[in-house]
Amino acid sequence: MIIPRYWAEGVVRHRSDGRQVTVRRFGWSDVDPFDAQAVADSRVAEALGRILSGEKLAKREPKVPYNGADGVPIREEIVSERGDVVITRNSYGALCLNTPDVLFADVDVEAVISPGIGCAYLLGLAVACIGLGWGTGSPALGVWGLLVGLVGGALAAWSRIRYGDPLKRLKGRIERFLADRPDWRIRVYRTPAGFRLLAMHRVFSPDDPEVAGLFAAVKADPVYVRMCKRQQCFRARISPKPWRAGMKEHIRPRPGVWPVREEWMPARLAWIREYEKKAAGYASCCLECELGLGLTDSKARLVQGLHDELCRAGSGLPLA
Repeated sequence: MIIPRYWAEGVVRHRSDGRQVTVRRFGWSDVDPFDAQAVADSRVAEALGRILSGEKLAKREPKVPYNGADGVPIREEIVSERGDVVITRNSYGALCLNTPDVLFADVDVEAVISPGIGCAYLLGLAVACIGLGWGTGSPALGVWGLLVGLVGGALAAWSRIRYGDPLKRLKGRIERFLADRPDWRIRVYRTPAGFRLLAMHRVFSPDDPEVAGLFAAVKADPVYVRMCKRQQCFRARISPKPWRAGMKEHIRPRPGVWPVREEWMPARLAWIREYEKKAAGYASCCLECELGLGLTDSKARLVQGLHDELCRAGSGLPLA
């Protein structure tokens, strides 16, 4: 896991046979801005050489926080550090806990129950059709609306029966995964959009096959799975999403990819102060249960304590 303090961009222009090639690459460092620039200059020189040799490479790297940034570390402001745990502020302003070896998994419920949501839209459409039929005095239109309503209602009922309680379904998946793993222990938290898992029995490398096994068993969010592999870390959001906490404005500048220019810092800091006031009334997750009979790893317990404190997991506050 690498989350640098300093960033720079290297630019090189090469002209040959009347054509100019401009290549840009980022550099990073925990030492100082000059070291970051040296890394950028080295990376851009290497990229130019490969492009001139015929290799098809992008001439410019996108400035993104982490998702999709192959070969580029997490690009977020470092807010604090606790050993090798790093707290960062992401591109929309929320705080995130980053750890190289304590296993978190993100499970998105919205994707699982979407058929029921679709049926609700269908049922609403049917009601509108019936109203239209009555309003226009067209019995045929009303009948068609009624038929659509009946079908939508049946599908919605089937969806509730088929998909059931998301926590119960997730616990079933975890218990099946743990059936032949008696040394495992997993805490299950509820989040606004799903669930978060935290392995308590030992630490893991993101490339560990057992990590991939857990992700597949619980149907972890594919974007989160990809991030873990690319950034060689695990991650959990520990403060509310701003719009869920009532923030009307986006962080400034937008997007808030780090670093930002000095002239933007006053606006950014003012936004953060307002966000922190609103965030104080919300939790990011709450504990639902703990599954498995394994012992507790000391480092996992330390990270769990920090996570629960920063998320306000035991506060009873509404989730955001």
